[in-house]
Amino acid sequence: MVELKTDTSIDAMYEAGQVVGQALTAVRQAADVGVSLLELDEVAHGVLRAAGASSPFLGYRPSFAPVPFPAVVCISVNDAVVHGIPTSYRLRDGDLVSADFGAELGGWAGDSAISFIVGEPRPADVRLIETAEHALAAGIEAAVVGNRIGDIAHAIGSVCRAAGYGIMDDFGGHGIGRRMHEDPPVPNEGRPGRGLALRRGMVLAIEPMLLAGGRDDYHAAADGWTLRTNDGSRAAHVEHTVAITETGPRILTAR
Repeated sequence: MVELKTDTSIDAMYEAGQVVGQALTAVRQAADVGVSLLELDEVAHGVLRAAGASSPFLGYRPSFAPVPFPAVVCISVNDAVVHGIPTSYRLRDGDLVSADFGAELGGWAGDSAISFIVGEPRPADVRLIETAEHALAAGIEAAVVGNRIGDIAHAIGSVCRAAGYGIMDDFGGHGIGRRMHEDPPVPNEGRPGRGLALRRGMVLAIEPMLLAGGRDDYHAAADGWTLRTNDGSRAAHVEHTVAITETGPRILTAR
């Protein structure tokens, strides 16, 4: 069931989204050669505490997970696509990092992700991240009243495929509101004009995940959470929480 949010509820979700944006900005600023992933998790945790917000990630355990998620931020490095658990690993020059973060404030959730490079960037990684951001922008542009979920999916997938990148076909975006994951699912590839009609008050987490090697396959790491590309190629993940309004899409997790 898809819950339509009122303007007041969307304003409240914007407040949660600002905490998310602040945390991701802080994580990116703190990420440097030699900094551990656990230290970045503590940076994100500090933003939550300062805002009086809570984490929808910490302790979350979907059906596929062997253990509850032990951190407030997912940090995926290089060939890790999503769901990376922060560890004692210390960042190295040239690492490609994707950070995914959520916050709950006043009973509402926000969810967003960024990808960035630590130290000296590789041109191929720059192109991968730029394409991911372009795909996200295309998906957001399609999130308007009268379109359908398939229009968002098609916009994202077209950008990714045109650049030669792979797409995780069974992971994508989702509805969001009082819970981090709500209906409807938002695929990263699809046919235009198909799927659920987009209505005013729907709020979606739109999140392209690109695999640089061009293949769509991946596997779960030994921790049961982290998903890695099968060919060892790098990956990028970007995301915004977006409300569908009469005047167009409203990004609730803007940084």
